[in-house]
Amino acid sequence: QVQLVESGGGLVQAGGSLRLSCAASGTTFSINTMGWYRQAPGKQRELVASITRGGSTNYADSVKGRFTISRDNAKNTVYLQMNSLKPEDTAVYYCNINYLSRGYWGRGTQVAVSS
Repeated sequence: QVQLVESGGGLVQAGGSLRLSCAASGTTFSINTMGWYRQAPGKQRELVASITRGGSTNYADSVKGRFTISRDNAKNTVYLQMNSLKPEDTAVYYCNINYLSRGYWGRGTQVAVSS
């Protein structure tokens, strides 16, 4: 059974940094795209960043230049380095993977940025 476990969320002041991690278990074959989404209160879930197995990345315009996504294929882990955080980055961040043509979600980790 595929499981995703996120870690690294927390409370930080504006301008600070956090690093999120998401480890996937229960996979036998290679994971295709891995990514991070976020959902703020009262808003729809949105893509933050994604990365293919080959390392190609895609970012939301709102985080370009501040966030960096990376992955360790040997560990089935995806990371999100978040710098220069803003109060509008406050949300629950969810890990997502595309595995054998199915999408899987983590339970989410809270990121709160104070002004």
